[in-house]
Amino acid sequence: MNDTVIDKIWAFGFNEGDGKDKKLLGGKGANLCEMTQLGLNVPPGFVITTEACLDYLDSDDDALPSDLMDQVRQQMQEVESLTGKKFGDPEDPLLVSVRSGSAMSMPGMMDTILNLGLNSETLQGEIRQTGDERFGYDSYRRFIQLFGKVALDIDDEEFDKEFDAVKEKANVSEDVGLSADNLKEISERFLHVVSEQTGRPFPEDPYEQLEIAVKAVFNSWMGKRAVDYRREFHITPDMAHGTAVNICTMVFGNRGDDSATGVAFTRNPGTGENKLFGEYLINAQGEDVVAGIRTPKPIDKLAGEMPEMARQLEELRQKLEEHYCEVQDFEFTIERGTLYCLQTRNGKMNAVAMVRTSVEMEQEKLIDKKQALLRIEPDLLEQMLYPRLDPEAQAVSLAQGLPASPGAATGIAVFDADRAEVRGKSGERVILLREETKPEDIHGFFASQGILTSRGGKTSHAAVVARGMGKPCVAGAEGIEVDVNLRIASVGDTTIHEGDMITLDGSTGKVYLGEVATIEAEVTAELSILLKWADEIARLTVMANADTALDGRDALKYGARGIGLCRTERMFNDPSRLPVVIEMIVAETLEERQVALEKLLPMQRSDFKELFEVMSPYPVTIRLLDPPIHEFLPSENQLVRELEQLKQLKQTVVGMDVLVGTMSLLVDPLATNDEAEPVHSLADAHMVEEAISKKESMLKKVRSLYETNPMLGHRGVRLGITFPEIYSMQIRAILEAAAECEKKGIEVHPKIKVPQVCTAQELLSVKRLVDDIKAELKERLGQTPGFQFGTMIEVVRSCMRADSLAEEAEFFSFGTNDLTQATFSFSREDAENKFLPMYNESGILQDNPFEVLDEKGVGKLMALAVDWGKKTRPDLLVGICGEHGGHPASINFCHNIGLDYISCSAPRVPVARLAAAQAALSGEE
Repeated sequence: MNDTVIDKIWAFGFNEGDGKDKKLLGGKGANLCEMTQLGLNVPPGFVITTEACLDYLDSDDDALPSDLMDQVRQQMQEVESLTGKKFGDPEDPLLVSVRSGSAMSMPGMMDTILNLGLNSETLQGEIRQTGDERFGYDSYRRFIQLFGKVALDIDDEEFDKEFDAVKEKANVSEDVGLSADNLKEISERFLHVVSEQTGRPFPEDPYEQLEIAVKAVFNSWMGKRAVDYRREFHITPDMAHGTAVNICTMVFGNRGDDSATGVAFTRNPGTGENKLFGEYLINAQGEDVVAGIRTPKPIDKLAGEMPEMARQLEELRQKLEEHYCEVQDFEFTIERGTLYCLQTRNGKMNAVAMVRTSVEMEQEKLIDKKQALLRIEPDLLEQMLYPRLDPEAQAVSLAQGLPASPGAATGIAVFDADRAEVRGKSGERVILLREETKPEDIHGFFASQGILTSRGGKTSHAAVVARGMGKPCVAGAEGIEVDVNLRIASVGDTTIHEGDMITLDGSTGKVYLGEVATIEAEVTAELSILLKWADEIARLTVMANADTALDGRDALKYGARGIGLCRTERMFNDPSRLPVVIEMIVAETLEERQVALEKLLPMQRSDFKELFEVMSPYPVTIRLLDPPIHEFLPSENQLVRELEQLKQLKQTVVGMDVLVGTMSLLVDPLATNDEAEPVHSLADAHMVEEAISKKESMLKKVRSLYETNPMLGHRGVRLGITFPEIYSMQIRAILEAAAECEKKGIEVHPKIKVPQVCTAQELLSVKRLVDDIKAELKERLGQTPGFQFGTMIEVVRSCMRADSLAEEAEFFSFGTNDLTQATFSFSREDAENKFLPMYNESGILQDNPFEVLDEKGVGKLMALAVDWGKKTRPDLLVGICGEHGGHPASINFCHNIGLDYISCSAPRVPVARLAAAQAALSGEE
């Protein structure tokens, strides 16, 4: 393949690359080109394109494109002319960094090599040029270790052992305390590690070093952590394919006390505050800051140490934000009093910061409302709705670190990423506890509730990645001594063992032993403003799924404009009502069943009335009973077990006048062992006999109701037609509750919907019940409350018969959970537990269809139903109430096929409101 590609441009200088073409140059490379062309002080360099990466990865012989290195040499000559230095020159050597950069930011997921070009000869030239032997050997030992790890695949621990041995011998705790002789010894030890581990000496030729490094960075695109990151954040090849390589002139923050390196954000990525945020280290290189090897200083202190540099940094901040109209995360180096900008990218922030900056940047006229809404991923808003630690809990903190990523998290302490992944996937809540994290730990991040490190700062790898994931992080908790080998951490006299429960507060940096109580999150003023803008733009109305008045209050708190799904069976499950429900189910005659329904009627009416009052003046959509009625009964095995116990009790009771300490099953024969507790009461054979009789009756009913596949059996409208008295009770309760509210002057908009409908005749059958009750109420009360009658669309046949269903239904409500099961012939639980993950990983299915709406199958059915239904009834209202109603991509699809509303769980309402606005905005483009 490589031999056929000849006249392609594989490399672009920073002064010639197109800063808008991130697909070709990667985000980092494109921004380096753009900043250079803006006149910012960027060290000279060039970018090798993502196309070169893909060509290399597709080759079978581990060969770069045939003319790539020729183009690299040409670009290097241009850099040499700009710097006055020569690559590989033993007198005045040019040293470069080799860094990755894909179209989508993936912080720390791919590889970087610094100080490339050093060898035994150029090292001495660098020392002569700088007059600083310590600096020369410091740069050399860094290069050997990074090159060895990244390009030669040598474990970091091999270098760390040698490094620590020299530090111990020199009696210093930090590398800044090492002398030139110490660093020279470390460099020699590192060279020995390389030859010992690879079987050959460290490469001396700078261009050989460069070629190996380019391949290593290309290969890191397919490294485990990069692949895991792309999968977790759903980065597809359409979004980013391959990594570019950025070759940039080295500038040195480790030239002495007038040099420094740092990472900064133009605004606080944790709070959104409009103030420069970041950290720096004097006499250090950039890896020292992001790797968390040393705990850096907050950027506020720079003005005291380097006032002119602090002024220039503030000026750089303003230029970057005004140009990119986005919060920037940038790296800088100060070499001997000169400030350089090494990279910039859109800053990864948590939800609080994203929302605040959206509102404030709109107010500052940097962006407009449309941009403010489009810059936030809707799912990110979930972070703002997580619980936070209860300030009244009076918990005493064990340690204090840096508040690196806000939020509260509780879990068991685990000391390595592999174990965190295993234990997290098994369902345990995990806190990953490390000295410092490395990019290779990314799989442990995904499985953890939060991250705690004893070293590092707010811009360390752990902090940046945790913020991007919306997970709490406490970094640099220096009071914690971590021993990864023993799997313990010590804080004073307290020892944390692996498996011990700990709690993090990423907002304060405090660490607690054990679990600390939490309280509900509050909607911020900025979020309210942003969502108000969203509601003004969205066409889709956002409602919530809510079953009780309490649920309704939560829905209103999140901004729902009504209830799109109230599941009446949830009301039946109340423990105080369950015995009456069971009484209704086990009834042998209509008369017996009617007695139980008369008891349930006032309960349901009261529920609906309270719900209507809370939600007024918004609509409340009530689904009639849907699940099979056997779900309200104990299982057959449980009843058999309880009958055996009662029969044994009967034998004990016979011949005795009194038995003390019998079971409460005798007091309430309809109770089950799960809810019964032993009580001290009198019992006789007659009571036991009665209990046995009722349990046998219930067992008989359970067996008669048995179905091979109950989810496709006697449920929904089929149940309502078989036992019309059940639906009649519910319909009566709805309409009577609405009439009572109207009598009190409360505006109500009830909507009755029928589940599992597949024929118009089913719908018509229930409609007759509604009409009869409506007529009866009018005669009795002199009025009938206004309401709408509609149907669920969750059966494939109902989609195909939407035109005829619309003759009776005033609204459709897609139940996409059941519709997806029916369309795929998947049992959700079985599919997700057995083969769906494999289907997703192997590409048979791109997404789990129960999480992401299947547009090509289920979606086509929905589109047909909408089209046919509205042809019959032009004013037909159509919505969705399945779990997909809270999924942004699915919401966009619902907008595009003409739905009128979406309904989701209350905490997802803010997500859905923003997604609905973005759907409307994308439709304008």
